[in-house]
Amino acid sequence: RVLAVMGMVCAGFLAFILFTSGPFARTLPAFPVEGRDLNPLLQDPGLIFHPPLLYMGYVGFSVAFAFAIAALLSGRLDSAFTRFARPWTLAAWVFLTLGIVLGSAWAYYELGWGGWWFWDPVENASFMPWLAGTALLHSLAVTEQRAGFKAWTLLLSICAFSLCLLGTFLVRSGVLVSVHAFASDPARGMFILAFMVLVTGGSLLLFAVRGHRVRSRVNNALWSRESLLLGNNVLLMAA
Repeated sequence: RVLAVMGMVCAGFLAFILFTSGPFARTLPAFPVEGRDLNPLLQDPGLIFHPPLLYMGYVGFSVAFAFAIAALLSGRLDSAFTRFARPWTLAAWVFLTLGIVLGSAWAYYELGWGGWWFWDPVENASFMPWLAGTALLHSLAVTEQRAGFKAWTLLLSICAFSLCLLGTFLVRSGVLVSVHAFASDPARGMFILAFMVLVTGGSLLLFAVRGHRVRSRVNNALWSRESLLLGNNVLLMAA
């Protein structure tokens, strides 16, 4: 089931490449003698690593999403789920963290803002799944050790990947003005929006219908460690 869900996600992005990007289309009338140079703002060593790290973070959360959908379809969430999902989630979180740090450093000295973070729409697009991923890591720890927060873990897995899709849509569609937007296209943005609505809406509907089958039966005291972690997760998602 996990591989089937990941296959459907891959099929969606392959359709995006084939139908909106035209990888085999010829964009220039003739082969140039010299290649077309990058935007001067992008000619920076840090940009060699910044986009791939963000990409690996986004892709890593798709694995956690696939495990969550598989658990909802099977109606079972056991220790095997957390044993396999937690390393992927941690790796995605680390890659996303490194990508955000490199992007902040680039914005500091390249754009001349004199600061590391200015709540730009594109910056927030990568920060939102980072917050959801942080909450997911805490929730996975409770699920693995005490078999708690099962429904919360599944919901966070769905939210983390959905926020990755939302960030991709905001960056590629041009719907928000940002100094970080270098390749906006409304047509491609509409395709990503439709794909995001399909994935997010379908997974949330599945969670609403079958989430009760994997709900935890553990009762925690008000001031227990688990309750405080739950409050922390709610705070991260509200942010």
